[in-house]
Amino acid sequence: MTEQIETIDDELRQGRRKSAKPMLWVSMISMVMFFAGLTSAYVISMKREDWVSFGLPQAFYLSTIFILLSSFTLWLSQKALKKNQLPKSFILLVTTFILGLGFIWFQYIGFNQLKEMGLYFTGPESTVSTSFIIGITFMHVIHLIAGVLVLLVVIYNHFKKKYSSANMLGFELGAIFWHFVDVLWIYLFFFFYFIR
Repeated sequence: MTEQIETIDDELRQGRRKSAKPMLWVSMISMVMFFAGLTSAYVISMKREDWVSFGLPQAFYLSTIFILLSSFTLWLSQKALKKNQLPKSFILLVTTFILGLGFIWFQYIGFNQLKEMGLYFTGPESTVSTSFIIGITFMHVIHLIAGVLVLLVVIYNHFKKKYSSANMLGFELGAIFWHFVDVLWIYLFFFFYFIR
């Protein structure tokens, strides 16, 4: 009887593992469609007579560097985990988390720089273009905050020694989501840089 229960538990765990990545991919595809819709609306709105062009705030350039570095440290962390170099992997994972917080901080500074330029999300001084750029960027920050929470779970599990070269699924899922959020920001950054 005990053996049958253990067999059922193993089968359930394997089933969850098989479905975890496809479910993550489906959610990421829906996010791509969401941001594709927003950026398409941005392009269509550029034809309006009240459209105002402006340069991106300097803080957005710095936040881009932070998120690129965070993906690099996460990649190094995963590489170290595959070699069972757990302390090295953990330090790189925490570094990724700190860089992610740095990204959010510079996004906040970027929003304030837009205000200093007299560009607002809503109100009489707002424009369609600033409403779009602030709205789309803010939606990305919300997704990145979700990524930071995912990283916290991965850090906790790593600290509890739940990951190894033989058991990396949770780490891999967190890494896929983080890299996705990174690529999404790079797309948005270049989109806003070239299309204004």
